[in-house]
Amino acid sequence: MADNIKENIFVIQSDEGEGIIQLADYVVTSIVALAVTEVDGVSKLTGDITRDLIAMLGKKSLSKGIRVVYDENKLRVAVSVEIKYGYNIVDVSTSIQKKVKQSLYTMTGLECDVVNVRVSGIDFSE
Repeated sequence: MADNIKENIFVIQSDEGEGIIQLADYVVTSIVALAVTEVDGVSKLTGDITRDLIAMLGKKSLSKGIRVVYDENKLRVAVSVEIKYGYNIVDVSTSIQKKVKQSLYTMTGLECDVVNVRVSGIDFSE
């Protein structure tokens, strides 16, 4: 349904031949970011050293702990988050996976095959 062309622009083609719709990578990452932060128990999105390395290489596929890859008709998302103290990490992570898939499909029609969640820390503040 979608193709990834130059510089991570997702192209959704209309079945009726009415033209194309292009989504820039940052649009998709913004949708993912909103979905993640709406999940109860998530303190914040976090980056890591990989983000800094990719920034030095001039790639913009990571944004605030989010990486979106479209490869061979598969959309894969990886998020890095900090979880609030007292919440079940597995439950919050599962909720993140469901919310991201649902939000991407609802807003763009893109189906996400994989959502990998990396818990980079626990937020002990109240």
